[in-house]
Amino acid sequence: MRKFLFCASISALLVASGCTSPQSEASVVDGRQTFSPRVEGLIQSMTLDEKLAQISCVWLKKGDFLDSEGNFQPEEVAKIHPNGVGCYARPQDTQGMEAEIERKDVNDSTVIRSLTGRNPADTVALVNDIQRWHIENTRLGIPTLFHEEGLHGYQAYQATSFPQSIAIASTFDVELTERIYAITAREIRARGIHHVLSPVVDVALDPRWGRIEETFGEDPYLVSRMGVAAVKGFQGSGFPIADDKVLTTLKHMTGHGQPEAGMNVGPAHLSERNLYEVFFPPFEAAVKEANAASVMASYNEINGIPSHANSWLLNDVLRDEWNFDGAVVADYFAINELEKRHGIVENIGEAGALSLRSGVDLELPDGVAFYALKDRITSGEYDISYVDQAVGRVLEMKERGRVFETPYADADYATEITGNAEARAVALEAAQKAPVLLKNDGILPLSKSKYKRIAVIGPNAAITVLGGYSDEPKQTVSILDGIKTEVGQNASVVHAQGVTLTDNRSWWDDEVNLTSPEQNLRDIQKAVEIAKTADLIILAIGGDESTSREAWSETHQGDRNDITLIGEQKQLVDAIGALNKPTVGVVISGRPLALTNVEADLDAILYGWILGQETGTAVADILFGDVNPSGKMPVSVPHTVGQIPAFYNHKPTARRGYAFGDAGPLYAFGHGLSYTTFDVSEPSLNTTTIGIDGNATVSVNVSNTGDVAGDEVVQMYIRDKFSSVTRPVKELKGFKRVSLAAGETKTVTFEIGPEALRFYDINMERVVEPGAFDIMVGNSSTNTKSVELIVE
Repeated sequence: MRKFLFCASISALLVASGCTSPQSEASVVDGRQTFSPRVEGLIQSMTLDEKLAQISCVWLKKGDFLDSEGNFQPEEVAKIHPNGVGCYARPQDTQGMEAEIERKDVNDSTVIRSLTGRNPADTVALVNDIQRWHIENTRLGIPTLFHEEGLHGYQAYQATSFPQSIAIASTFDVELTERIYAITAREIRARGIHHVLSPVVDVALDPRWGRIEETFGEDPYLVSRMGVAAVKGFQGSGFPIADDKVLTTLKHMTGHGQPEAGMNVGPAHLSERNLYEVFFPPFEAAVKEANAASVMASYNEINGIPSHANSWLLNDVLRDEWNFDGAVVADYFAINELEKRHGIVENIGEAGALSLRSGVDLELPDGVAFYALKDRITSGEYDISYVDQAVGRVLEMKERGRVFETPYADADYATEITGNAEARAVALEAAQKAPVLLKNDGILPLSKSKYKRIAVIGPNAAITVLGGYSDEPKQTVSILDGIKTEVGQNASVVHAQGVTLTDNRSWWDDEVNLTSPEQNLRDIQKAVEIAKTADLIILAIGGDESTSREAWSETHQGDRNDITLIGEQKQLVDAIGALNKPTVGVVISGRPLALTNVEADLDAILYGWILGQETGTAVADILFGDVNPSGKMPVSVPHTVGQIPAFYNHKPTARRGYAFGDAGPLYAFGHGLSYTTFDVSEPSLNTTTIGIDGNATVSVNVSNTGDVAGDEVVQMYIRDKFSSVTRPVKELKGFKRVSLAAGETKTVTFEIGPEALRFYDINMERVVEPGAFDIMVGNSSTNTKSVELIVE
């Protein structure tokens, strides 16, 4: 396998210098996958211009054929794109149109955009107009492929906003995850869109990275299970997809989640073993188990090769090893960045040639690089077989998505289905299951009769943080409003801002500045005065869309060099803590925050991550005991930024300790408290010895030893005690969420087969080695009981 990395670097150099590699070119020409008769017929009948159009997209330039009201102008598109386009990005947005007055709702998480997005009916009208033109006015009548974003709900006006991905991961609920993305798919497809750029299956190992909120956490197994569930929710059980499903895109292959210094698109300094053991598994699982339709290459480089130029990654691993037969799509502007950012080619034409040869099939978001290949192909300098291969894959996606058969949408249905009661109920369920109770000194659950005046204070009290890749849903519930509704006439609720995080709560805008300390200190004093009048204080702290976000350029930052509370929030907590009143901290944040310096001032800490449109209702339900918290941490949270990386599944020689400091986690992976107590028995095996191809089961009895019903997430970890190469001290290999009434006991059983025991040996072959394995079962990565399994 190592030879492929070496060959990939040589191939990149050859292509970048204008040379060709006869061996690799022959393999592409002779080994081109075949497609359906319809697709093969289209390829044979298409002109070069029509082919290049099929592997190109339009987004920023769609204003060229939309009027100032956003209406489609067929006479203009005929001039610019006489052969149509293969792909049309984000029809719900108004990119390219003239600006107009924004809605200024504080709960609109996008806050600042060029324009508010289209409602369902308006989106459908545009989609139908564009599709009708393609079908009726281009020579071959091939419909375009619309795509949208669906990270944690459809990123569109009035669509349902579910908890952010990292919060969904905290539920450890695979069935719920599939339902979330099934609803997301339904809302997207109802508007006539067949393709979604989701899910993100990056393993995230650096909390400084602003995109960590978009991921399912740090563990390859957890990310794999959540990723497979998401793909099944989006796509269903197979191709062609049903009328309420969409084609998926696995993002971002790969290494994206551990960039140098935690800065987005930075180099990923990963060994081949690291890739195969940590970063590849979620992609492999989603390809093999869920048949993901497409894969998006990542911005970063590995071993000096940017992913969009890495034939080893996109061809040898993805296609040859995993038998992936879908399309590889470019990340936005990433082909251009081979020239502009990475500097491995001299012009956009070379960037297109290199990325297409390396396995990228569709250029996003606007077609430039592949169009630039026309003269090279016409002159015979570049083999058209690479183009034919990509065209076939794009057309096959349209077949699999039934775009030819179902190009149009129904506006009434889209309006009816978007953000409906069922979707809202699932959004609430997810928001109730995601929060993680990290500390409880006995104050929770709160009594409605005990506290007569409640102060809800903090930067996240009166807003609803929705996170990146969100739009404005039909409704949002802030923590302040949720608590007011919960207590009703039982208590009066007062509010103070306390701290304002930034001057521009925007995920989109480039310029964001921290609020001045002077203003925040004045507001903290006002908050203290209000808090003095209360007998309970709820502090809603953390971050928002402007403090943790995708850093897509040097002028649009979102990564941090610190993981403590931003701004003057510590001073707020200190000032409230000095009052010695009962105080509950609710943390709303897209990234894991080290609360080391404020934990002592809080009687309880509920880590909510980003909970979506139903935030306030879910938080109030948990705080007042209507819902028992059951979330578990999908990442390890370090005490300080100096501990990064702090992931739990480290090698034996790691985490030896610091002079005068703690090397363990502040909050461990898999940890989460409850209002009840659980006992997990000693694990028992059905057999203590198996062969290398054998199977065993491990069982535990899980008892609710408390007074209220609750859910526990039982987790199974495995360690190979003696191996030919070093192995992690433990790895998650199974989890089950169990609901138990007070006093109830259930038996939980996990299967242990070769897939749970195998690893890559010294020759990078995937094997199960004979020997002893520790099988550990418990309710967090730091609270397990063990039994030994022998493999002969």
